[in-house]
Amino acid sequence: MTRTAYIAIGSNLGDKLSNCLKAIELIDGIPGCMVTARSGLFRTAPVGVDGHDWYVNGVISISTEISAHQLLESLLSIEKDLGRVRIKKWDPRIIDLDILLFGRDTMDEEALIIPHPLMHLRRFVLVPLVQIAPDFIHPVLDQTMTELLAGLRDDDQSVIPIKEK
Repeated sequence: MTRTAYIAIGSNLGDKLSNCLKAIELIDGIPGCMVTARSGLFRTAPVGVDGHDWYVNGVISISTEISAHQLLESLLSIEKDLGRVRIKKWDPRIIDLDILLFGRDTMDEEALIIPHPLMHLRRFVLVPLVQIAPDFIHPVLDQTMTELLAGLRDDDQSVIPIKEK
C-alpha cells in the first residue's frame, strides 16, 4: 500500500543549504520512495538549546511503498552517509531527518513515534509543512497543520525564508 509521509529536514553544521538539498536528493533515491513535494527552505533559530548556530529547515512529502520502520532505517543511513555523528541528543548536526507523519498512522515505540511528538510545538516544522500540506489533519490532535500553526504562541522561534538560486 502506498502512503504519503512527511519528513522534516534540518542542518546547522557546514554548508547547511547544500546538506539539506543533498538529503532530499538521497531520499528521492530510496527504493520505493519518491519525493512528491518540497517546502521552501528556512533559516531558523535553534529551539530548546543555547549556543547553537541557526538551522536551515524544510519539509518534504514522499510517496512510499515501504514501512515506517524501513523508512526510518533509510533516513538514519542517509544521515550517517552525510556525516552525522550521534553523540548526545540535541547536539549540532550536519543533517537531521525526522518522520513527522506517515499517512494517518500512529505509532508509539521506543525507536519510532508517529506523529512526531513535538511537531505541533515547532514553528520551524509547521511553517514549511503548511506550505505543502495546509489541510492535512493531525491524526492525534485532529487539527489541520494550518490550525496548529495558528495556535502556536508568538515566541522566539524565528523562521525566515531563504531565497534559493
